[in-house]
Amino acid sequence: MTRLPFELLPDNSRLSDSGSLQIGGVDTLELANEYGTPLFVYDEEHLRDRCLQAVAGFPDGAVYATKAFLCRAMARLAHEEGMLLDVATGGELHVALAAGVPASSLVFHGNNKSPAELELGLRAGVGLIVIDSFDEIDRLEELVAGGLPTPHVLVRITPGVEAQTHEFVSTGQDDSKFGFTVSTGAAARAVERVARSGAMSLKGIHCHIGSQVFRVESFADALAVVARFSDQFGIELVNLGGGLGVAYVEGESAPSIAEWAATIHGAAQDAGLTAALMAEPGRAITAAAAVTLYRVGTIKEIPDVRTYIAVDGGMSDNPRPILYGSGYETFLPRSVSAARPKQIRLVGKHCESGDLLVSEGKLPSDVAVGDIVATPVTGSYGHSMGSNYNKVLRPAVVFVADGDARLVVRRETYDDLLATDVG
Repeated sequence: MTRLPFELLPDNSRLSDSGSLQIGGVDTLELANEYGTPLFVYDEEHLRDRCLQAVAGFPDGAVYATKAFLCRAMARLAHEEGMLLDVATGGELHVALAAGVPASSLVFHGNNKSPAELELGLRAGVGLIVIDSFDEIDRLEELVAGGLPTPHVLVRITPGVEAQTHEFVSTGQDDSKFGFTVSTGAAARAVERVARSGAMSLKGIHCHIGSQVFRVESFADALAVVARFSDQFGIELVNLGGGLGVAYVEGESAPSIAEWAATIHGAAQDAGLTAALMAEPGRAITAAAAVTLYRVGTIKEIPDVRTYIAVDGGMSDNPRPILYGSGYETFLPRSVSAARPKQIRLVGKHCESGDLLVSEGKLPSDVAVGDIVATPVTGSYGHSMGSNYNKVLRPAVVFVADGDARLVVRRETYDDLLATDVG
């Protein structure tokens, strides 16, 4: 009869006198009633603490990977705490600029930036562009020849290191759509070409091995390749990317950002790397900062098979379980410390048998229709990967701190579904 591992909850989680969950001094059941469900609830001070850890750990450049979770409030928060922002599309660039983040604080990524996106970045004056292909070098040279500003750039190299993670989020192996491969000589040719080009200023190299990586030795392996490569060209700045894993379920553990940074710097020293180090954490900043609240709509008991708990969200607000087989815990915010003897499958409302939020969950035996069910560690790649499948409305997002809640993303309306429909 396992109880919820409390360490999976946001930093500022407490129990009320009645045993219900409070985050940032605000009762989650009250939030569900006020803002509706599904609802993403973020611990704002948790977010700020992780940003500060990143800035302290990587003083030469801590970059928030906005693909993990982005809205204007999140962009401003990361910038206020001293982070740069990684944007990988014109849309992410637009949101960051709309939040008031200076373009000089943006690092523009993407393996297939269009000419229009590159032009947008150049005109805005982004701080760094991470070059991912020879085609992109061609595009930049054409744009600068047409009168646009000369950018500062990093060349993304692929080190040939396979992180022990899901194949969909593994990026450092030779067989990857990202970057210039070291082993084939493409990385050296790219650096040489950029260094000769008058259309861009080479500031360093970029390397990223994958996401949800627990094995810190994989980062050390990548640094060894990066160090050897950097020595050839006198590289003075290395961006090691992000990818630090987080614990999602009982029994998992992961280094803190501070511990990860210390390991990275130690490995860099061991490898003889003298370049300044940047890093781009995303999931490690936001994942554990949030919980998602759902309301139970139906309970289906199938004797000797399983119990289905259907809620008012699903794969449209958290596609990770169906994409990666990701696991999550389940609990009732009204009784966080209660034993969870009931084996359940938490499912959504979409017309898909694969619409699974938690394949093998646990809840108190008195769970009932109308209850609020929560899944923790949903601050990354839930909202950001959300969709309107089945024309389901995307949830609201609230930040909580010091007893106050503020709405940062409103819930969509049915009229929003028609906003781009021209009939």
